[in-house]
Amino acid sequence: MDNLNDLKAIWLTAKTDDLPGSKEMLRIVKRFRNERLRKKLLIIFVALFAIAMMVVTIFVVRSTMITTILGEVLTIMAALILIFTNTKSMKRFIDLKDCSNKEFIEFLEQTRRNQVYYYKKTQIVGMALSSVGLFLYIYEQVYRSLLATVIFYSIIIIWILFLWLYLRPRNFKKQAIKLNATMEKLRKISDQINEHEK
Repeated sequence: MDNLNDLKAIWLTAKTDDLPGSKEMLRIVKRFRNERLRKKLLIIFVALFAIAMMVVTIFVVRSTMITTILGEVLTIMAALILIFTNTKSMKRFIDLKDCSNKEFIEFLEQTRRNQVYYYKKTQIVGMALSSVGLFLYIYEQVYRSLLATVIFYSIIIIWILFLWLYLRPRNFKKQAIKLNATMEKLRKISDQINEHEK
């Protein structure tokens, strides 16, 4: 009988104030899913718009230099990579509907692995293509004037360095912190549930 009293004492002293209930859990999952789907849709629409603008530019401006044409193609390729990766990722989020805490934690862990892969591989390829594309695309517009070439390429280099060295790592860190906070909250809930089930 002492074991039962001990268990009851543990049960009553367990602190659950900071843990959300089941309704809160469903809300967390739904909010996380919808937020990610919105962001991915926005990225896809922006990339589609960029491709449409580049295609219009190709047919309206009719560039004469190979550097400009190559720059346009590289920019379109970078946008296609963005569309492909976000469309593929959207499928995972659309399939995420009702799941247990454990399944959602596994989903978040896979999301973190995907983020790291995207940051270390896919994003580098996409940004490299768009950076080189921008360098090549702008050449036809500025090559006749040394001053214009220096000014425009200086601005482009500063912008690209800002993206690579500040904005890209900052956004990755922000996303990682947010994802880790969600995972930690869910782990606490799962641990609490597991303790009570023992």
